[in-house]
Formats: sequence, C-alpha cells, structure tokens
Amino acid sequence: MLVDSHCHLEYEGLVEEQGEALDRARGEGVQAFLNISTKRSEWAQVIGTARANADIFASVGIHPHNADQHLDLTRDELLDVCRDDTVIGIGETGLDYYYDHSDRDAQRKLFRLHIDVARDLRLPVIIHTRDAEGDTLEVLEDELGKGRFPALIHCFTASAEFGERVLALGLSISISGIVTFKNAKDLQAFAKGIPQDRLLVETDSPFLAPVPHRGRTCEPGFVRDTAKFLADLRSENFEDLAEYTTRNFYTLFSKAAA
Repeated sequence: MLVDSHCHLEYEGLVEEQGEALDRARGEGVQAFLNISTKRSEWAQVIGTARANADIFASVGIHPHNADQHLDLTRDELLDVCRDDTVIGIGETGLDYYYDHSDRDAQRKLFRLHIDVARDLRLPVIIHTRDAEGDTLEVLEDELGKGRFPALIHCFTASAEFGERVLALGLSISISGIVTFKNAKDLQAFAKGIPQDRLLVETDSPFLAPVPHRGRTCEPGFVRDTAKFLADLRSENFEDLAEYTTRNFYTLFSKAAA
C-alpha cells in the first residue's frame, strides 16, 4: 500500500474528475492522500474533501507565490483552521526565488508564521523551496533554535548539500515524479542515499507526471510509478519501499495515525 503525501485535488485538470482519479489511485493500492492548499480561498475546499472521504487528509497554508495576497494572515486565523480534525499538516509554505511572484520579505514572514503555528500544534510544516536554499536553511536553523517542530521538504529538487543539511536538522524528504526524468541525474544520485526512515513519496498532481505518463495530467495513482522507480534506483524491493514510506507518512503526520 502507498500514500500520496502531496497532491492538489482541487486544482484544474484534476478536480473535474476527482472521484474517478481517486478510484483509479485506490485501485493502484494508494490508501491515503494528503490534499494540499496554497491559499486561503482553498482551505474550505480541502477540508470539505477530507471530511467527505475517510482516506483523504487536508493541509492548510499559503504558498510563497501567494504571500503578497496574504499579508493580513494572522497567527490566530491559521491556528484556528489547523485545529480542524481533518487538518494534519501546515502548508505548503516556504520560499521561491525562482519566479519571485511575491516579495521575498513577505515570503519569509509567512514562512515563519507557519512554523510558529506548527510548533504550537506539533503539526508538520510542508516546505516548498526553489532557488532559495540559503534563506530556507537560515529560517529553519533559526526557528529550530526556538523549539523543535516536524517538517518535510516536499518535491525535493535541491542540491545534495542542502539535502544533507536538512536531514541533519531532522527533516524528512518527499520525492516526486521528477526523479524519473532523464535529466534528473543529480536528484537520482541523492535519492539513492536518503535514509529509509526519512523518505516519503508524492505526485504533486496535477503537475509533474512521472515516466511513463509524461505529458499527461498527473494523478495520485501515479505515485506507484515513482515508488517503483525509486525502489529500482535504491536496489530495494518495491513492497518494502511502499511499506516504509507509508509508515513514515503516518509517523510524521501523527494526527492522521490518530
């Protein structure tokens, strides 16, 4: 059995046939889904979908792309919505300097706000980082100095040095279908060595469909292709990798296990 630890079930391309896509994923052995929000207007949707499906969980947060539109977000507002029974994670949040869709100071401020709430509630922070390794590490190291909190780097594509440093900080790492791409040699090399107890798998659907589905809308069921590729890459048995990545999901997202 597998878990898709990061998908966007409300996004265009997937929401139109959400039920069918979920059924296909269940048929591929996917037993749980973490439905991610990226802005305030999506919170009610992800929570509603989770309430309607026992195998779907919700995460609420503000993507760095949307930071400029959420400068009014308060700690109490985020804290309140995260107390919903279906919400097991906070995010995605983080820093994205590749597109710079939002002011960098605004991104850093909201990133820290998410971490503050996560520390209070003991919910994992789901972190997006792109072209911002230095500042991401600076925020993480500073905030961890104020008190521990669980966290995950999702859709890992960063450098091996960054990966080793976040592992040393105690974070987990989630691998998406990008690892199956022909030009992802550096990622493949790093993924081979991620400790078994820190590795999760995801689709980030409807984006980043893995081989052999390139060019198609990504679906949660495609997490099986990524997991199979990773098992071969790491010279592991597929069933073993499926078992330990699922266990890691429920260990990290302990509210889901409860």
